[in-house]
Amino acid sequence: MEQVIQVRALFKNYNDVAAVDDVSFEISKGCCFGLLGPNGAGKTTTIEIMEGIIPASSGEVLYYGEPASDQTAHHIGIQFQNTALQDFLTVKETLDLFGSFYDETLSVDMLIELCDLSDFLDRDNRLLSGGQRQRLLLALALINDPDIVFLDEPTTGLDPQARRNFWQLIKNIKAQNKTIVLTTHYMDEAEQLCDEIIIMDRGKIIEQGQPEKLLSQHFEHVFIYLPKETVPQVLITSEGWTTRQSRVEITTANVEQTLSLLMKYKVPLDELQVKSANLDDLFLKLTGHSLRE
Repeated sequence: MEQVIQVRALFKNYNDVAAVDDVSFEISKGCCFGLLGPNGAGKTTTIEIMEGIIPASSGEVLYYGEPASDQTAHHIGIQFQNTALQDFLTVKETLDLFGSFYDETLSVDMLIELCDLSDFLDRDNRLLSGGQRQRLLLALALINDPDIVFLDEPTTGLDPQARRNFWQLIKNIKAQNKTIVLTTHYMDEAEQLCDEIIIMDRGKIIEQGQPEKLLSQHFEHVFIYLPKETVPQVLITSEGWTTRQSRVEITTANVEQTLSLLMKYKVPLDELQVKSANLDDLFLKLTGHSLRE
């Protein structure tokens, strides 16, 4: 598969702090590639170097096998974490304004359909909801019909329904064979969208690969949760049983055997929850703290 982006031995130092510490990876054409990590992990610094916004201390980023140049800007679109929109303009006027900055653009009608903007085209930018604003910013990132789209934590601050709606837009864009580079600290977002991920912490890559393969590689068990007050103390001290605030977490590779043990001790199962490992569990296993911290 064609490699669209190659990141090689990337370093970024601020005084004596290594924000990005020897980071290397490759991104294939048509892939949704995720950079995961908590705030301060180095993922936003990495993506800003890739976008050409800040220089690396050392290392290189190649596009289609060549160093970035002025022509690279014609192939990429960027949705930043924070973007100021012109006051007193409507959504339609904003699309027209940004379209005037480029020689070649996607049609406004296509952008409206692709990013689901039709319901608020005549609304002032200042009156947009969080989800509507993010959809407009996504349209602006696509306005020059880029091959590669950078999305830097695009759903932060959105409510659950708006996040899921935005996920569908990203899937629609990926279906057009565009390459997507996504930073996020939402595990479910990465599992829903990403074909491949890297997990960063303190400027380093601590794991990389396809999400489902990483989870099967690191976990053979599931998690069972029960209210703490329903579980006898003799069980809580068992291997693989952990008290976490008001509930007991049971780590087991044999759910049937664990359920039999609980029934033997007449533990009520009404509030029992069973969960497979996710990327947050993986991050916790690798670093000792949560991905969302």
